[in-house]
Amino acid sequence: MDFAGQTAIVTGGTRGIGRGVAEAFLRAGARVIATYASNEAAAEAFMAANAEHAARIDCRKFDVADYAACEAFYKSLEGAYESVEILVNNSGIRKDSIVGMMPEADWRRVIDVNLTGVFNMCKFAVQAMSGRRYGRIVNVTSPSGKYGFEGQANYAASKAGMVALTRSLSKEVAKRKITVNCVSPGFIDTDFIRDLPEDLAKRYKDSVPMKRFGTVEEVAACVLFLASKEASYVTGATLEVTGGL
Repeated sequence: MDFAGQTAIVTGGTRGIGRGVAEAFLRAGARVIATYASNEAAAEAFMAANAEHAARIDCRKFDVADYAACEAFYKSLEGAYESVEILVNNSGIRKDSIVGMMPEADWRRVIDVNLTGVFNMCKFAVQAMSGRRYGRIVNVTSPSGKYGFEGQANYAASKAGMVALTRSLSKEVAKRKITVNCVSPGFIDTDFIRDLPEDLAKRYKDSVPMKRFGTVEEVAACVLFLASKEASYVTGATLEVTGGL
């Protein structure tokens, strides 16, 4: 796919799935604005690994849960970028616990980052995209929002809410030629999976009909399709990348 001349914002874009998505856009010719919340080392590693694309990389540090910070971020793009065609909402955190023992602060923080952060970024994105009557928004959700894994009530609620937000927003902006979709990755081979105890990782792998974990590149390919001009009649959808879960 050719994204030359287009600008893509990827939140949480310097590590894990977000980094894979950002790098896929870079290889496809796009300018990439990769955001991150706090991990300076990961941002520096991302920049170093993609030095050949340095002229098309812009790393920005802010918290997507902070409405004012998101507003300031979009204002900073005015004049610096002629347009922003793509937003990938990938930022997300987990603070697992059963509901009966979950600290109220952990509930709020996961909802704030995973769901309110998507609202914040989408609000300013559609304002910027509407004037040009073109845009692609891809929200990275999770099967947890569909199946409700135990110990992840806050995470599952945030991801299910993301799907509902996506469907509503897709209807609001369809006439402006802005599409809004979700990608739902299952067990993907990232640091999270690699850090699991061996027996738990095996149990997760056995639960996947394809009997393997997915790759970041496989997720990124799906994101790029939904962000492409060719996906012009796909909106309000959730594309599962789960190996058949």
